[in-house]
Amino acid sequence: MKHSLGICLVICSTLIGLGSAIRCYRCKDYTASCTKERECSYDDACLTLRERGGMTYRQCMKYSDCEYGRLAQMFPQVSSFTFKCCNSDLCNSAPSSATSSVIGVLASLAVMWWCIH
Repeated sequence: MKHSLGICLVICSTLIGLGSAIRCYRCKDYTASCTKERECSYDDACLTLRERGGMTYRQCMKYSDCEYGRLAQMFPQVSSFTFKCCNSDLCNSAPSSATSSVIGVLASLAVMWWCIH
């Protein structure tokens, strides 16, 4: 009984996020201290675009526009850049927050293991 309850909880937690909008950081700066958030559309991704000169753009972006040629048209003032599009809440943050995401996943797994046993 406990085992099937654990499986049910995992499936439910996975399905909760499907079809909902995500939140992304929104800023344009030379630092990694972006704190402004924005609720995006359901078909958006979070964009992080880094200009060769150091400027970083973070914002919501249609996932279908997340390709180099399209972004070059949308950001004509940026001559050379790298980019990343992702589709989970606040995934376009500074790299240091990735550690907290891993800790969150590990804590969730530990709680699920404790509930099952």
